[in-house]
Amino acid sequence: MRINPALFAVFWPATALAQDPLSVIDWLGAAYQAPTVRGSVLLEPPVAKAALRPEIEVSPLEDAPVATGLVAPATTGLPVDLWRGSDPRQLVRLISEAPVQDSPAMQALFYTLLLAEKLPPEGAGPKEARQLMLAQIDRLISLGAVDAALALVEQAGPTRDAAFFRRWFDAALLSGEEDRPCAALLAAPYLAPDYAALIFCTAREGDWQTAALTLETVRSLALLPEAQVDLLDRFLNPEFFDGAPPLPAPDAPDPLTFRLYEAIGERLPSSNLPRAFANADLRDLAGWKAQIEAAERLTRIGALNPNRLLGLYTDRRPAASGGVWDRVAAVQRFDTALSTGSAEAVAKTLPRAWEQMRIAGLEVPFAHMFTDRLSALRLDGKAAALAWQIELLSPTYEGFSHRPPDNSAERTFLAALAQGDPGRADPPDELARAIAHGFSDDTRLPQDLADALQAQRLGEVILRAIALFDHGARGNPTELTTALATFRAVGLEDTARRAALQLLLIGAV
Repeated sequence: MRINPALFAVFWPATALAQDPLSVIDWLGAAYQAPTVRGSVLLEPPVAKAALRPEIEVSPLEDAPVATGLVAPATTGLPVDLWRGSDPRQLVRLISEAPVQDSPAMQALFYTLLLAEKLPPEGAGPKEARQLMLAQIDRLISLGAVDAALALVEQAGPTRDAAFFRRWFDAALLSGEEDRPCAALLAAPYLAPDYAALIFCTAREGDWQTAALTLETVRSLALLPEAQVDLLDRFLNPEFFDGAPPLPAPDAPDPLTFRLYEAIGERLPSSNLPRAFANADLRDLAGWKAQIEAAERLTRIGALNPNRLLGLYTDRRPAASGGVWDRVAAVQRFDTALSTGSAEAVAKTLPRAWEQMRIAGLEVPFAHMFTDRLSALRLDGKAAALAWQIELLSPTYEGFSHRPPDNSAERTFLAALAQGDPGRADPPDELARAIAHGFSDDTRLPQDLADALQAQRLGEVILRAIALFDHGARGNPTELTTALATFRAVGLEDTARRAALQLLLIGAV
């Protein structure tokens, strides 16, 4: 197994009881820490009640299931039998539908579930285990976490069958790392998704004559759509089409078609394509504006380290005004004000920068970018109140909660929530009341969730709680209470606090 740790980042405690999250992989960066597990999530079997020798089951080693994933249980605090007792088909559905778009806390938790090292469900055959792994890879790609999907499929065995190879090939094309998949494809042509991939890889390896011959055969036998043949023809014979009008833009290109248009100099914009295509715009081949927009899109879903976005924001002076350029200018002015150490300059530039990031739905990434430097300054008035709100969206929210700017009911409740005891404060509204109930020790889980936990279907329970949180955030207080209580019941206290704080401070999209 070869995993490049520079590709990824998930933050988890060093043990299940750790209080401070540690960086494990780099692709999420310090912005999206996995939730701190306070208390074991392991569901231990009962202690033996007799001294009799237990019965021992024996099976061949080659039949033993193999754990797959990028982050070990000792790091995540999650058991390797996370899927134990669950129906693989139910897990596939929950993974495919998990609504994490609007909550950075849910994004961090979901990525950790997908990347955690775990065994297939008990009783799952090779077919079910395969479908479950493909579902995880597909969801990572759909969220835009292409580097994570690439590493996961490489660990699972990208050449084990055509389905795994297709995911490997597509992810590599979007990240600009297609050399290894192409070499594997030419060594095992039966893995090719279609003739277009075979022609592309043959040409990439420098055998243009064979690629051209294959294309002519494909054309004569009508083995590919005419539009794709025309695209490959321009890719292989660019000199014949010098001065020709551009090809029509496809409505729904696959990654190979996207890269072929790029190769012939007719690059397609990624903004109206699925999120995974934004990864292609992070390369230097794209213009600065396209890079920023792609980075914003990926950072918003938790698939990119916000520091990468900050680097793009501050790379050069804005080229114009309006839209993304206003955001770039506002962030640059705020960054400069922080560098001067002037509280007055920060107080002047903070509101504009915050408003611009709110427009883009990047409030939590903004907090991760700037909280350390912002908290070092002594602000007062409205600037201090805004800074405290931003600090509560950072990974170190609990420490900042002890110094609220005033004793209003809203801020008193936020401080109590950040410290894990919202019940000691009066909830200012119905949403806060539902959250407080979720942190109450008197709140009991619905019977179906309690039964699932008793059956050790931990991963399934967490996935269901993610869905409940989304429903609750959209106006169902009962489901919000249940989601928070569930997270706390399995030891995900930090997730519950961060999710609730984010909901109160920035709301649901």
